[in-house]
Amino acid sequence: MAAETRAPAADKVASVAEIAAEFRDASAMVVTEYRGLSMKQISKLRRSLGSDVTYTVAKNTLVKRAAADAGVEGLDDLLVGPTAIAFVAGEPVDAAKALREFQRENRALVVKGGYMEGRALSATEVEKLADLESREVLLGKLAGAMKGNLTKAAQLFSAPASQVARLAAALQDKRAAEGSASTEDAVAAVESADAEADA
Repeated sequence: MAAETRAPAADKVASVAEIAAEFRDASAMVVTEYRGLSMKQISKLRRSLGSDVTYTVAKNTLVKRAAADAGVEGLDDLLVGPTAIAFVAGEPVDAAKALREFQRENRALVVKGGYMEGRALSATEVEKLADLESREVLLGKLAGAMKGNLTKAAQLFSAPASQVARLAAALQDKRAAEGSASTEDAVAAVESADAEADA
């Protein structure tokens, strides 16, 4: 009899340890209520979240203990009713987008909030996270902006060299025409040529 009562307690301890490890390893987590979803729909949701997200269904008491063990605070109010947590190991924006996309077709899924960067998130904040562009898109835009700025910088760096070349050419032309010329005359000739080019 004692062995029978110890087994469930040992299972709970193991479950708490496993969920606590998920809390520690995740870059973010989203707390959902899955009431009304079939097992087939939950399986579909897990697939849609991808390999970087673990969608864990667990009892609230176990999740609360695991969160406390992992040092995660502020989720107690969200842990009411049938709860499942999406533990995100990858990009939180992608996970939030995938949850919102699934929710559009399966209204039974309710996003209650989440946790990221050391603080609890409201359902509205998770929704705003889904509105952000993914890291890859932002990096692409940044690379494009940097490429544009590097092109401008290259043009700026090459401009003085072309001006020196024009100065040397003007000086040579002036000397050829007059036999000799001062540097001031050459500079004036280049500025005159630049003014004509700009006009």
